[in-house]
Amino acid sequence: MMNRLLYTALFSCGMAPAMAQNEQAPNIVLILCDDMGFSDIGCYGSEILTPNIDQLAKEGVRFSQFKNTGRSCPSRAALLTGRYQHEVGMGWMAEVDEHRPGYRGQIDKAYPTIAEIMKAGGYRTYMSGKWHVTTTGGYDAPNGSYPVQRGFERYYGCLHGGGSYYKPEPLYNDLDRISEVPDDYYYTQAITDSAVCFVNRHDTSRPMFLYVAHYAPHLPLQAPEKAVQKCLDRYKEGYDVLRRRRFERQKQLGLVPEDMELPVYDREFGGKRPAWEDLTAEQQKQWIHDMATYAAMIEIMDEGIGKLVDAIKHKGMYENTVFLFLSDNGATDEGGYIGQLMSDLSNTPYRSYKKWVYQGGTSTPFILTYGDKKKNPMKGQICRQPAHIIDLLPTCMALGHVGYPAAFKHPDLPGCSLLPAAEGKPAQPRTLYFEHQSSCAIIDGNWKLVRYDRDSQWELIDLDADPFETNDLSQRHPEKVEELESRWIEWANTHKVFPLEDKTWTKRLNFYKQKNPDQRGE
Repeated sequence: MMNRLLYTALFSCGMAPAMAQNEQAPNIVLILCDDMGFSDIGCYGSEILTPNIDQLAKEGVRFSQFKNTGRSCPSRAALLTGRYQHEVGMGWMAEVDEHRPGYRGQIDKAYPTIAEIMKAGGYRTYMSGKWHVTTTGGYDAPNGSYPVQRGFERYYGCLHGGGSYYKPEPLYNDLDRISEVPDDYYYTQAITDSAVCFVNRHDTSRPMFLYVAHYAPHLPLQAPEKAVQKCLDRYKEGYDVLRRRRFERQKQLGLVPEDMELPVYDREFGGKRPAWEDLTAEQQKQWIHDMATYAAMIEIMDEGIGKLVDAIKHKGMYENTVFLFLSDNGATDEGGYIGQLMSDLSNTPYRSYKKWVYQGGTSTPFILTYGDKKKNPMKGQICRQPAHIIDLLPTCMALGHVGYPAAFKHPDLPGCSLLPAAEGKPAQPRTLYFEHQSSCAIIDGNWKLVRYDRDSQWELIDLDADPFETNDLSQRHPEKVEELESRWIEWANTHKVFPLEDKTWTKRLNFYKQKNPDQRGE
């Protein structure tokens, strides 16, 4: 059991008596996980045990074509503002304020966050978990961009985007920095426990907006050994067998067309992807243990989601609550050779990884579920309409019948409510845009134009025939390439995307820190 001293720093979290919530705007619970691949939960094909997330999917609707920005900070900025990340100052990462439009390392105060909007609409607003939209130069003292300064009434979590699960840093309770944690501390469980405390303390006379931003399963791979041991046997068959099994399961679930063949992405491995048998015994052992740890991290998160749902039920709020679940980007290859082989499984069936805007980097599971089962017209079904993380804010506004606050400018949002799609209504034509670290893409109907970076040639993909991006049609349809490139450039010019930067991570950080020593983000 987590040491109570941690929560003394938060608040008393005694259980309020169960009561039925008055008929009002629904409570909204938005759950975001970190660096989890498209196929990493049971209801999207995985062997990882996620019964609580799967239950939400069983009672609600799953989206098969939901897209993110390809990276943590940009996706969070898009989620929080309902806008493309560059427009609000988060074109790259929170690690540096580049002091140029679109790349300030935190969200521009001219644009309201989802918490500010929902709060203005009568909601109580809470957040537990990873923030990662304050520039790292502002971690030592509140600089106006901390969660409780951007609309959340209560906050518990870590401002930074990475680090230890046992000692996350910097950890905050509202504006108070927490300097010590108990010996048995584990960040995923603390995020759950703080979210449950927010629910227990919530005054049900007003609707609740709760944002639970899990750090799991982001690197480093850390989980209690007992949880890891329970997962080990599952991975001894190796990634080839498991990847094939996930793919066949996705076909059964209706997430992948039945006539599709599972692709092998040789070029992602420099020309030849290794088979499981090509690994040494030591490499196989490492992959098995690392994958088991990764699975355990997701299973602990899922257990916490179950605890949160139970707390909402105990409070009498469940029937009037809507749950949204997604990941911020695809699985990452940042863990080296073994890590890439793990992500090749996690992102089944898609190409590439976090950081790039191919399908593997930008495809995420997304689940929308009403607690009131009568309000789930597509119960257990798959929605195949295109959707994007910028759609979450207008979706929440539509759920709560909340308008855009008059105190803020820029009321026009590029996204749209997903409620019609979740009800099975016909889709409206739309175009989606992407850029991260000069990896660029545009999706328009069945066409996708994508490139690895600014120095690479564009690839033209027919997503209807080739959702796995294996067949470049740019030479066959140069007029379509020109059309889509022109539209992407127009979007980039009007959304603070240019100039594109091609420096490596360390060189980019050092360059802008030396050029602009003021990194406080104020």
